[in-house]
Amino acid sequence: MKQVLLLGSPNSGKSSLFNRLTGLSQRVANYPGITVDVASGPMVSLPDIELVDFPGTYSLEPISGEEAIAVSFLNEALADDKVSHVLCVADATRLEKCMHFILQVIRECQHHQKPVTVLANMCDVIRDNQLEFDAAGLATALGVPVISVSARESLGFETLIDGLKETAAPQATVSRNWRETPNEILRGSAQQLAQKFSPKGDVLIHSQLRLDRFFLSSALGGLAFFFIMFLFFQSIFTWSAPVMDAVESLVSGLGQVVVPLIPNKIMADFVADALFGGVGAFLVFVPQIFVLTLVIGIMEDSGYLARAALICHRPLRIFGLTGKSFIPLLSGVACAIPAIYAARSVDSPRQRMMTYLAIPLMPCSARLPVYALLIATFIPSDTVLLGLVGWQGLALFAIYFFGMFVALMVTGFVSKASKSQQAEQPFVLELPPYRLPTAKPLLRNAWNRCHQFVTQAGKIIVAVTMVVWVLGYFPNGGADLGQSWLGTLGHFVEPIFSPLGLDWRYGIAILTSFLAREVFVGTLGTIFGIEGSEENMLPLVDHIQASGLPLGSGIALLVFFAVALQCVSTVVILAREGSTRLALSMLVSYLVGAYLLSLLVFQLVSVLF
Repeated sequence: MKQVLLLGSPNSGKSSLFNRLTGLSQRVANYPGITVDVASGPMVSLPDIELVDFPGTYSLEPISGEEAIAVSFLNEALADDKVSHVLCVADATRLEKCMHFILQVIRECQHHQKPVTVLANMCDVIRDNQLEFDAAGLATALGVPVISVSARESLGFETLIDGLKETAAPQATVSRNWRETPNEILRGSAQQLAQKFSPKGDVLIHSQLRLDRFFLSSALGGLAFFFIMFLFFQSIFTWSAPVMDAVESLVSGLGQVVVPLIPNKIMADFVADALFGGVGAFLVFVPQIFVLTLVIGIMEDSGYLARAALICHRPLRIFGLTGKSFIPLLSGVACAIPAIYAARSVDSPRQRMMTYLAIPLMPCSARLPVYALLIATFIPSDTVLLGLVGWQGLALFAIYFFGMFVALMVTGFVSKASKSQQAEQPFVLELPPYRLPTAKPLLRNAWNRCHQFVTQAGKIIVAVTMVVWVLGYFPNGGADLGQSWLGTLGHFVEPIFSPLGLDWRYGIAILTSFLAREVFVGTLGTIFGIEGSEENMLPLVDHIQASGLPLGSGIALLVFFAVALQCVSTVVILAREGSTRLALSMLVSYLVGAYLLSLLVFQLVSVLF
């Protein structure tokens, strides 16, 4: 299969084009540094051609880990006979930021005798603002084809597909040899070409400046940031509540229909307790994952995240981080693994390590089912201010920011304790233009995130719930859970968790959650399902409330899960990206710290309440 390489500078719409051309769900965001790995897939219109999406980079002279990956893979790929064509994506509304990179790509492709085509993206923006862009003149000046395209509206794709169908590259009107052009002359030529062929007119400059004056102002910008974050956490409970209720009713109703149809008692108990009790309890919280991903996607695609990174740069510096750390940290709210990869965009090795330290403390979506379960158990669902503010949303807001606060304390302490004489690189961040997010990619990304979350976590949850059910059901057929194999194991570990007011059931759930945090919910669902009768199919929240778990223990569990590094996959990726020593040190330190903090919280809450 022939390969076509897709290159481009950050925020040029490269990943959006990749999604459109392949039909895949590569993550897209309106800030630099989102594509940190090489993705590939067959083109929809040309299934015999594999399109390869490279990390975004500003130059073929790398200064960051992300750019080094792009350049390294590009050098290998251009020497491969399978590569038949190179597509270089440019933001046609901002040629000044990508023209030097375009000329570098053309020069490298001419060295390796690979045809190259420039895709001038954002032609819909040029059209809507009645601007003029001379694609043919730019093609003549560059000596390679230039095609005006729009990733948003799939414009220009027919011309691109027709060109790729040809065995040879489509030739420009005038060919120009850049092969031996020195870097200094290349930079001068890039500046001249950008000035000559940039779209003539105002590309929303005034409206962009007005928005920046508001969002980047010292006072209003900070207030807007906290208001947006507050709405973010409120929406997770408020918007997803009806869907969660529907999923809960569906799972419960389906269980009441299916279980009586199974003649074998052991199999019926397994389906009721392990599948509907364990896996079903986890599925109820998936709508919150959807809302979480959707809201983050809106902030990303609108261009606000880059502004938030700029706002956060000054305070983050106090704690040994940088404004560029904000993007991986907020990505960690969805999942720590892509966040660790995104930390490659942090130029400074020292600040990148600090970012690694902070990412596992971000309240990832795997923690969300645990938080939602405990908050729904102990915090009333009452609302104030005409229903706009709910106590459960405030509790989620508090526990999320508690994790972020601990992250800053950790990085601040480590930064002060290990002062480095190495000069830090200056903070340089591109501010992308504000754009209205497109609904379809946002919804598809949120759906794919839920699907990925369920399928990946589902495998672990099914396996764990099966093991937990077998250990809890035998040898007495579930008659006395305390005397089962699971009960014996639980009583063995109970002394570890009893200082937190937790009995052996919660101890087992905590131990199984080391495979994945969300397994905590599935394990408790299975355990309480075994204890309950078939006629009493109460939601898991009601089971926990009926078990008499004290408020101090519930708050202690929230604190424990906020701090503990309990995801095996995160530890593995940390070892790969950082070092094995770093990963193991963080695992032990965060577990010990989580236990001590939760013990302190339990004692305080017990005294106060």
